Amino acid sequence: MAKSISVEEALKVYHDMLLIRRFEERSAQLYGMGLIAGFCHLYIGQEAVVVGIQSVLQPQDTVITAYRDHGHMLACGMDPKGVMAELTGRIGGYSKGKGGSMHMFSREKNFFGGHGIVGAQIPIGTGLAFAHQYKGDHGVCIASMGDGAANQGQVYESYNMAALWKLPVIYVVENNHYGMGTSVERSSAGPNYYGRGQGWGIIGEKVDGMEYLEVVAAARRAVDHARSGKGPYILEMDTYRYRGHSMSDPAKYRSKEEVEGIKEKRDPIDRFKDYMVKNLKITDDQIKVIEDKVKGVVAEAVEFAKTSPEPEVSELYTDVLKEEISIT
Repeated sequence: MAKSISVEEALKVYHDMLLIRRFEERSAQLYGMGLIAGFCHLYIGQEAVVVGIQSVLQPQDTVITAYRDHGHMLACGMDPKGVMAELTGRIGGYSKGKGGSMHMFSREKNFFGGHGIVGAQIPIGTGLAFAHQYKGDHGVCIASMGDGAANQGQVYESYNMAALWKLPVIYVVENNHYGMGTSVERSSAGPNYYGRGQGWGIIGEKVDGMEYLEVVAAARRAVDHARSGKGPYILEMDTYRYRGHSMSDPAKYRSKEEVEGIKEKRDPIDRFKDYMVKNLKITDDQIKVIEDKVKGVVAEAVEFAKTSPEPEVSELYTDVLKEEISIT
């Protein structure tokens, strides 16, 4: 691991990663019960990426991602109750129950989605970075994508513009090795996503996305680079998702041995827990306190979602742009 952290910091990191894991596990249960409808893409296995990156950001920084977004929301500090309520289509959700899993936003937390179109968030994230530069607020944008989206043409148009204007944006490729059901070996002739900005002079690096402290160190390098006016940076996070692409995916394209091997040897939460015990001498009792707290937070979110009413039919007509044209 790259550096040491304090006991207090470590316990917060453990809390944040475990919250994402337990929240997603309950989301899967609610989906199976029919309380969550539509698409639902779980973040289980990738927790160290978002928690690590978020730890080096400042309040003015912005975040945007694709549809595997629940973990990003929670890492940004969005209320689990509001996230779960949105998943279940309730008025108490961040988009008043109208956005669902893939379309939640929080201006307060500078979280700009949640986007269902593959790769569409990358040009928008580039625009957010331009806004930081234009306003001179010293902010940076974290624009995340999956390995599948990294093959989209609009990504490279964004790379070109960001490099040309030296925009403060970090492009994060969360390489979980499968774009839907297709492995990266079968979908890409050049799978080194971190090097795909070389043609525009963009620095990139590959990071063990299952090691929290490695993520933090790399994220700090990238953010410092972008914030100092040197332009974009690419981080390829080598990670892994334990579940299918979405809840409707049985993931039969992977062997059980492959998945279990990753869980046993590379699980980000287990690895960080081992680090806490061995290097920081954190006790089982301290860990148990965190685990009980997370369990309570998730249970509270589920109860809030179940008791929050569904939106009124009139909500279909709110938050919609309407332009009246007068014809004389």
